[in-house]
Amino acid sequence: MPDRGGGPTGPRMRVGRPSRRARTLLMTLGVLAVLGMAFTMFAGFWTDWLWYRSVNYSSVFTTTLWTKIGLFFVFGVLMALAVGLNIWLAHRLRPPLSAMSMEQQNLDRYRMGIAPYKKWLLLGIVSLVGLIAGASAAGQWRTWLMWVNGVSFGQKDPQFHLDISFYTFDLPWYRFLLGFGFAATILSVIAAALTHYLYGGLRITSPGARATAAATGHLSVLLGVFVTLKAVAYWLDRYGLAVKSSDFKATDSWTGLRYVDANAYLPAKTILFCIAVICALLFFATLWRRTWQLPVIGFGLMVLSAILIGGLYPAIVQKFQVQPNEQAKEAPYVEKNLKATREAYGIDDASVTEYAGKSTTTDKTTLRDDVDATASIRVVDPNVVSPTFQQLQQMRNYYAFPTNLDVDRYSKDGKNAGDQDTVIGLRELNLAGIPKNNWINDHFRYTHGYGVVAAKGTEADDEGRPVFTESNLPSQGDLGEYQQRVYYGEKTTTYSIVGGPQKEIDYSDDSGEKTYSYKAKSGVNLSNPVNRAAYAVAFSEPQILYSGAIGEGSRILYNRTPKQRVEAVAPWLTIDGDAYPAVVNGRIQWIVDAYTTTNGYPYSSRTTLGDTTADSLTATNNQRAVVAQQNQVNYIRNSVKATVDAYTGQVKLYQWDTQDPVLKTWMKAFPGTVESKKDISTDLMAHLRYPQDLFKVQRELLARYHVEDADTFLSGSEVWQVPDDPTNKSGDAVPPYYLSMKMPDQKAQAFSLTTTFTPNGRDNLSAFMAVDAEAGTSDYGKIRILKLPTNTTVNGPKQVQSQFNSEQDIAETISLLNRGDSNVEYGNLLTVPLDGGLLYVEPVYVRGGGLKYPLLRKVLVTYGGNTAFEDTLDQALNKVFGADASTTPPPEDDGGTKPPPTSSNPTVQQALNDAQKAFDAGQEALKKGDWEAYGRAQDDLQDALKRAEDAQAAANKSGSSAKPSSSPKPSSSPKPSSSPKPSSSPSG
Repeated sequence: MPDRGGGPTGPRMRVGRPSRRARTLLMTLGVLAVLGMAFTMFAGFWTDWLWYRSVNYSSVFTTTLWTKIGLFFVFGVLMALAVGLNIWLAHRLRPPLSAMSMEQQNLDRYRMGIAPYKKWLLLGIVSLVGLIAGASAAGQWRTWLMWVNGVSFGQKDPQFHLDISFYTFDLPWYRFLLGFGFAATILSVIAAALTHYLYGGLRITSPGARATAAATGHLSVLLGVFVTLKAVAYWLDRYGLAVKSSDFKATDSWTGLRYVDANAYLPAKTILFCIAVICALLFFATLWRRTWQLPVIGFGLMVLSAILIGGLYPAIVQKFQVQPNEQAKEAPYVEKNLKATREAYGIDDASVTEYAGKSTTTDKTTLRDDVDATASIRVVDPNVVSPTFQQLQQMRNYYAFPTNLDVDRYSKDGKNAGDQDTVIGLRELNLAGIPKNNWINDHFRYTHGYGVVAAKGTEADDEGRPVFTESNLPSQGDLGEYQQRVYYGEKTTTYSIVGGPQKEIDYSDDSGEKTYSYKAKSGVNLSNPVNRAAYAVAFSEPQILYSGAIGEGSRILYNRTPKQRVEAVAPWLTIDGDAYPAVVNGRIQWIVDAYTTTNGYPYSSRTTLGDTTADSLTATNNQRAVVAQQNQVNYIRNSVKATVDAYTGQVKLYQWDTQDPVLKTWMKAFPGTVESKKDISTDLMAHLRYPQDLFKVQRELLARYHVEDADTFLSGSEVWQVPDDPTNKSGDAVPPYYLSMKMPDQKAQAFSLTTTFTPNGRDNLSAFMAVDAEAGTSDYGKIRILKLPTNTTVNGPKQVQSQFNSEQDIAETISLLNRGDSNVEYGNLLTVPLDGGLLYVEPVYVRGGGLKYPLLRKVLVTYGGNTAFEDTLDQALNKVFGADASTTPPPEDDGGTKPPPTSSNPTVQQALNDAQKAFDAGQEALKKGDWEAYGRAQDDLQDALKRAEDAQAAANKSGSSAKPSSSPKPSSSPKPSSSPKPSSSPSG
């Protein structure tokens, strides 16, 4: 039997080729893998489309999508054609093969190797470069939409007299096209050169000519195109000087032409443009001359000119013309920069008024009366009392308040008695506090927060707690009836599935848990199995696909923070870092300020939004500052006011700045997305305010640009700085504060946003700045600056804080309050202009002694060198001014050193003696840090005073004794809120 190679016992086994079953399995797995990848891509696209459709902004999705697709295909195809055409042309122009050198013999192996695959290789190369170019072009969708929809600014730049829209809308697109042209040309040159080399058109070591005539002509034309593009670049660079940033006068944000730009760089760019055009013509001429000599000489001349004319000449002008007389040379250009910067940031109408810095009024009673008329001083700091809200109004562990609360205006006692500053926060969902975390609890049962909590900003109760105007669960108070459920909020960062068979936890009260089922049409319906599968893939949660908790009516809610939603429906806006809630027409609305920005405003200096909007609050609380697509800008407008309904998630965009050409451009690109300013309801208008981030940007610019003449700007003598927060050790800028107050030229208080300035490198006060923040008024947005005299030193915030801390009595009391596990926390240091002087007010909180939240214990006040540290604002003001506006001043705290008042009535006298003993006991307990003993002593003191008052009242009624002298008031030291309140009935 013949040997078949299988050994003595059987046929040879096949090795290395899988069986038909294995091949089928592998093919099936491959198909499934491809389908899985395709469905994953589809899931992302489909869920995005469903979300935009659910918020009624599908036009934003489609416009953006088709713009990206159009740019991708157009520029991808152009790049592929440019590279592919030049590879094809180089191959077609290849020389006939002749006697082979060693170099050509080596290359012939490569030519033979790729010959069967030439078409596929060409297709692969052009596809790769096309995909890369298309993806890059798709990222320029904003640039394209701004160019094609751009509207006129109606203003011209001072150098070239072109409309500003050329720099903001046109020039960025032209630069993109130029960059694309350079990339296509360079890739084409490389591809053509390699192809020519591979097929013998270019030779390195072979004898004879180094390039064929066809290769020379082909590459010369490509190089001519490159030099032509360089000529265009030189021409555009002329206009780019108007938006060029440079270091100038201790600032790295200077933008625009200076003397050397206008008199050296500008003519140099024009000369280089002409040289580049000539050089390009020399390259094109090689089609006829077939020599590289003239083009190489021309290109060398262009490079040499760029070094001498574009580099050396401007340096000579700067050294020998500008520096010897810089003030005179630069002044005209500084004036252009001053004017443009002030216009671009909306600070051109800021009024600067000289302010004395000290009062000339000697009647302190009048000054004391003026305080109440000048400002509603807010002693409840929204950046300190969040833990107090949390402790007193959280109600359930699965609720939480934001780290920083907000300040708004609401009618007093729910009546039309005027507005009062109100500290407000929402009781939002906190998944970390739910009893047990699992998928059902996290996404189906615990889905929303509940209710508004609000407190008066200008007062606290006797125990230092906020005076709530809206509280409890469900919330009750001055705000009336409104939808209290909070499905969309700043802390709501995960998805929820609502409206289906699984009931939600609504809230809990004494009768137990209440359940609820979502009624609105927000979110995306999950009844469709395709939708469920898409979200299971998009959220990497397979249970969405098969869970029985999802059924008819189930809807998925996501992208739930106000800033996320506004940024998603208006990706062309820059979003303010602080959204705030308001009760509007029976619903909780998040109000979000949004900006239009550009970095192409000629002559306007740039600022970095992330740095400018950072302060001590964003640093210590890890808050996100302004959300910016363009971090560096030189033009900003608060052009849009947006609202997000806390229950339905509905987003509305309102046109706020009706003159902003950038907003008009985007409204042309996305028609129907922004509603008219006239559609803002009266109730909503009452809660709109001037945004903090815009104010922080403007104050940073006004530190230098409050001056209007070039000489002062160049001298640097009037440069200010935003002071560091004196109550925070982070070393960051003091945040601006909302406050109802009136400036010297105002007749009544207005809701304002305020800040202070100090001289550069010093701590004394140089200016006070306020903007009218109350929307709907004629003065809204008006910036007022009170400039302090340079020959008089007025204490700045840091110096005032140091003065507070250096007062012996204050320092001793602060030391006592800081004993044990108690900590003192300083609130916002408010500054109020008053009769030529400046009134500083700072609330002081104490946290500890068994309490986990801060309570208002003291108020620091200083004015005209007088300082007070008392239990309440009224007491502190009375002490500083030495008079009470309406009542007899209460006796000052004597620290327990004076003998008790006397009375001829034995019962009254005994009660007074008991009061003095209780007071002394309380002071002793305070020194030891024994809060429990201190609380008991305070109760005894209240009880003794009550007995004295009742006994005296009875004696007066019977006529048996004369009135006693004044009764001692309770200690001005802190009283723990855990102590029970004294009984209202006499105990003796």
